Amino acid sequence: MIIPFAPGGASDFIGRILQPKLAEELGQQVVADNRAGASGNIGIETAAHATPDGYTFLLGNVTAMGIGPSMFPNFPVRALRDFIAITLVVDIPGALAIHGGLPPNNLKEFIAYAKQHPGKLNYGSAGLSSAQGMAFEFFMSKAGIKLQQVPYKGGAGPATVATLSGEVAATMVTTASVVPHAQSGRIKILAVVAKNRVSALPNIPTMIELGFPELNLGSWQGVYVPKGTPRPVVNKLFSVFVKVVHDPWIGERYAKASAQQITSSSPEEFAGFMKDQNAFWGKIIKDLGIETQ
Repeated sequence: MIIPFAPGGASDFIGRILQPKLAEELGQQVVADNRAGASGNIGIETAAHATPDGYTFLLGNVTAMGIGPSMFPNFPVRALRDFIAITLVVDIPGALAIHGGLPPNNLKEFIAYAKQHPGKLNYGSAGLSSAQGMAFEFFMSKAGIKLQQVPYKGGAGPATVATLSGEVAATMVTTASVVPHAQSGRIKILAVVAKNRVSALPNIPTMIELGFPELNLGSWQGVYVPKGTPRPVVNKLFSVFVKVVHDPWIGERYAKASAQQITSSSPEEFAGFMKDQNAFWGKIIKDLGIETQ
C-alpha cells in the first residue's frame, strides 16, 4: 500500500487503520510504504510504474489525485490515464474555523466582517495546492472577500495552532483538528465541509446549507491500481475494500477522527467521480488564476 505522504498525516492515519483488516481479509501481510515528497507525486509515480498485478496499490487523496493533475500539468503520470480507480475509502469532513477572539459567530457575520476589514485578515493553510487551501480560495471567490493566505507545514497542526493563537484569523482544516477546541472558546467553528452535518458538531451547519453547494466533500481518499491490472483483480480488490471499510472495527476508529465510512458503488462510479473532481478543481485553478507548476 503506497501512501504518497509522510507518516503521521491523514493519509498515513487512514492507511494504518485499514492495514490490519486488509491483511486479515486478503490472507497475507499488507505493508504500508510511505513515499512522501513533491505533493504526493513521488508516491504516485512509484505506484503507476508498479507491476499491474494487484500486489501494489495506491492510497491517494483529493490533493494528490483531484487537485494535483491540474496543479502539475507537466507531471508525466496522469491520474485518469495511468490508474484504475477502485473505490473511495473515507471522507474526512473539513471545517471553517476562526480565532475565538473575533466578533463573528456565524459564517454570514464572518463574511461581513471580512468585507469591513479588506486586506487586514489572513488565513492559515497547508499550502495553496492543499484541498483546504484551495477550498478556502474558492469560498472567498464566491463570498466576495479576500484574506491573505499564510502557508504552514501542515493544516492539522501548525495552521490550527496559528488560528488558536490568533496568528491568523481563520483556517479550513479537517474537523478532527478543531473539534477538540470547540468547547474552549479559543476557536469558533462556523461551518463544516461535508454533504451532511457531522455527529461531533450537530449544531454546526454545512457549507451547502449556507449557500456553497460546491463545497460538499472534505479530504476524501481512495484506492488505485496501475493501468493494466486485470479486471478479476480489480473486482476482488473492490469487494475487499468495501467489506473492510464498513467493518465495525474500522468504523469505531474512523469515528474518533470524525471520519466517514464511504465507498463507491463500483470502480466505474469512482472513475466517474474522479473525472468530476479533476474537472471541478481544474476549473477552480483556472478561474482563480492560480499559477500551475
